[in-house]
Amino acid sequence: MDLTKLTAVQRKVINKNYKICVIGAGHVGLVSAACFSELGYRVICVDNDTNKIKSLKKKILPFYEPGLDSIVIKNINKGNLVFTSALEQSIKKADVIFIVVGTPSLADGSADLTSIENVARTIARNLNSYKLIVEKSTVPVQTGSKVKETIYRYRKNNTEFDIASNPEFLREGKAIYDFFHPDRIVIGVEHDRAEMILKSLYASIKAPIVVTDINTSELIKHASNSFLATKISFINAVAHICDLAGANVKEVALGMGLDKRIGKEFLNAGLGYGGFCFPKDLEAFIYISKKLGYDFKLLQEVKKINDEQRRYLVDKIKEHLWVLKNKKIAILGLSFKPDTDDMRFAPSIDIVSSLLDEGACIKAYDPQSNSEAKKVFGNRKIEFAKNAYTAVKNCDCVCILTEWEEFKKVDFSKFKKLMHYPLIADGRNMFDKKQVEASGFKYIGLGT
Repeated sequence: MDLTKLTAVQRKVINKNYKICVIGAGHVGLVSAACFSELGYRVICVDNDTNKIKSLKKKILPFYEPGLDSIVIKNINKGNLVFTSALEQSIKKADVIFIVVGTPSLADGSADLTSIENVARTIARNLNSYKLIVEKSTVPVQTGSKVKETIYRYRKNNTEFDIASNPEFLREGKAIYDFFHPDRIVIGVEHDRAEMILKSLYASIKAPIVVTDINTSELIKHASNSFLATKISFINAVAHICDLAGANVKEVALGMGLDKRIGKEFLNAGLGYGGFCFPKDLEAFIYISKKLGYDFKLLQEVKKINDEQRRYLVDKIKEHLWVLKNKKIAILGLSFKPDTDDMRFAPSIDIVSSLLDEGACIKAYDPQSNSEAKKVFGNRKIEFAKNAYTAVKNCDCVCILTEWEEFKKVDFSKFKKLMHYPLIADGRNMFDKKQVEASGFKYIGLGT
């Protein structure tokens, strides 16, 4: 819709100083709430975790995301951003409601939509004026119709509302940048009114806006993440071929990525994808497809390749050290990617667990995730170090599992003096094999 050709009534609708309610203060919810407040909107961020809300009111964030703390503090001070657990009151005050609650995977791969339904019922019971209700959580296709049906079923009057879909594409570690500089903004709507409001909300952000129906919008998110996961698993499969053939996967990826039809992004061979989104969304898309009558075998193989990649690195370490029992192994990097403390589905969990099962002694260090890792591994015997150098002291192998920038700057000569045996298992192919070996190390890469 061309916003320059609006009627006076339409302009009145989109020029409104919207009050936004973001339901959910997780990674996506908190970033979205903070960034909308940075755009100048008055935002209420709601979460049923009262301890989290108390901390946020004190300007203490529940997770690490570069740049987020300054935006949150700034907009709390300006009065643009408020945190509360009072959901009903927040719904009544809002013009636009973003649903950003968790949709965790169930055992069969489907998404648990309990929180979505609960929020929809609460919205229905507290409709006191027209509201645009926007799905931002990653949900299975046709969820929008269920939300709409639920609100119709439980609302107490005939107050009008619209349902829309606005999937997020925020990368952890770069979420602030991605919000303000997205590749595209996807909105799924049923009516012009919802389209106008969403376009108005994002009017100051320069990016292509894809307007479609709600079902299509919901599918775009799952299809996007599943394709990226496929690209990662493909290059990791190629890395295996490179190891067998004596080729270099980095150069293969370079030659592939220069083809504009392929592109260089997500062609870095390593330990595979992790985090919360890719594994969950891939499982969900496999389940959704099966439920709709299509057996998505390609994605099943993508998952299999990704799961096997972690064991592949452990097997390579065993080839060099022979018996892992009582061997001291340093782990550098625990989060699933750099610039975040998130360890959900991190490759480090499987790799460290496998090494411990083999009887290895583990010393670990991550710039942000040590505290989170202690929770994840519980009572398993792991020594946590304060920096990379204390981690590698007296070790038989240093295993790099997350490509933190500080690891790229380590002093290999210092490492060599500290270690019992100079072996580097580079699970992210961060380093040049020849340079590392020139420093006196044995080098393990994936396809290099």
